[in-house]
Amino acid sequence: MFDVAIIGAGIVGAATAYELSRYNLNVVVLERENDVALGATKANSAVIHAGYDPSPGTLMAKLDVKSVAITKELCAKLDVPHKQCGAMVLALSDEEVEIVEFLYNQALENGVKDTHILSKEEVLHLEPNVSRDVAAALHAPTAMIVDPWEYTLALAETAMRNGVEIRFETEVTGITSTERGYKITVNAAETVETRILINAAGLYADDIHNMVAKPDFTISPAKGEYWLLDKSEGARVSCVLFQCPSKAGKGVLVTPTVHGNLLVGPGNIPAMDKDDVSTTADELKYVRDTAKKSVPEIDFSAVIRSFSGNRAQTEHSDFIIREAAPGFIDLAGIKSPGLSSAPAIAKMAATMISDCGVELQEKESFIDSRRRIRFNTLSPEQKAALIESDPLYGRVICRCETVTEGEIRDALLSPIPPRSVDAVKRRTNAGMGRCQGGFCGPRVLEILAKHYGIDRVDVLQDRAGTFVLTSKTKEFATTTTDKVSF
Repeated sequence: MFDVAIIGAGIVGAATAYELSRYNLNVVVLERENDVALGATKANSAVIHAGYDPSPGTLMAKLDVKSVAITKELCAKLDVPHKQCGAMVLALSDEEVEIVEFLYNQALENGVKDTHILSKEEVLHLEPNVSRDVAAALHAPTAMIVDPWEYTLALAETAMRNGVEIRFETEVTGITSTERGYKITVNAAETVETRILINAAGLYADDIHNMVAKPDFTISPAKGEYWLLDKSEGARVSCVLFQCPSKAGKGVLVTPTVHGNLLVGPGNIPAMDKDDVSTTADELKYVRDTAKKSVPEIDFSAVIRSFSGNRAQTEHSDFIIREAAPGFIDLAGIKSPGLSSAPAIAKMAATMISDCGVELQEKESFIDSRRRIRFNTLSPEQKAALIESDPLYGRVICRCETVTEGEIRDALLSPIPPRSVDAVKRRTNAGMGRCQGGFCGPRVLEILAKHYGIDRVDVLQDRAGTFVLTSKTKEFATTTTDKVSF
């Protein structure tokens, strides 16, 4: 019997697990995928918003602003790549200046720190590649960029180090209430019992809610498509650049990434289903043409990948955070600024658990730090010393990002080891560079096969069923006695 079961290991589920791991609770996370952050968390703008955009008084506004300082502290403690580069909302006409002024006043009401309005000259001084049509901009210096995958992973790993159990490839297929709480059926066969149940199922939060409570919201996923450009474009802008928002959302942004690339997007169109992450030429053209209104000289021929992600849109304008049934807590409809708000959402969930009668007794010892080696950030002297101590750090697997076998080995020995080629990429950046895994992909596959003692045809690209190889096609001898199959 668990004290708390969390459904979903995206950013909200991971943040909640991390927060609850402070206390003497028996907590389990149930995740249907084979890794963390494979839903809405996997593909987004990677921006920690300052908090000027949500309407005053909403949960979005309160939790976003509250989370900014927490996120910065968390990323520092858990060694997550982040940068407080700030953000601007560009007024690209005199008419849009009124929108900027509205957002400025809203920022003041929401309690956003240090926000101010820049003149055209001030904008161009800070961002010389912005369109000369710019008339003014809202400047929010507290906005940040982050690595959303590693942020989620760091929270989940730290939760595990503090005693939380995470079960992957565990799909919730039924929930029944009991005298003591809830009995959860997983994978249509096994059961998990818990006193408190937290619904952090992201795009599937409505389905989970409907297993327990009366249906009162529906998630209609909205798809956003992105261009990821090479590091040759990474210095095109120095902060996150938004256009003035509309009913469709925050619009197409142009932003640097923590890894030195340039990210452009997203669009906003209905997805065919909750797992639809396809891209289309028409939508990518729309994103490109719209972004050029902000930064005309972006070189889109430097694209190294296009991708899309889904937002958990509901008919409600705000987050859905409530006790929907006794001991059943919805953390649902967490669209933008969900990544930004996750730490405060987790703290709110902890308070709600306490209100349900569960004692939150803090642990005497709580692991609250995490470090990992990033070979390409070290000085020549540090690299030499590291290789001297462990030669695996001297074997470069990914040339584009200078990722070593030692780093991949570290990931494989971590609390949540990668089970696929893309999972290695999310942890180490191997495959994130210009060739997108063309060089390192086969080597990563080989390392995974050797580590898990499996055939190379059984190594996954990402989710279950996404095999890189389908069969052996030929066999040849390397010596008189050994044969190698491909």
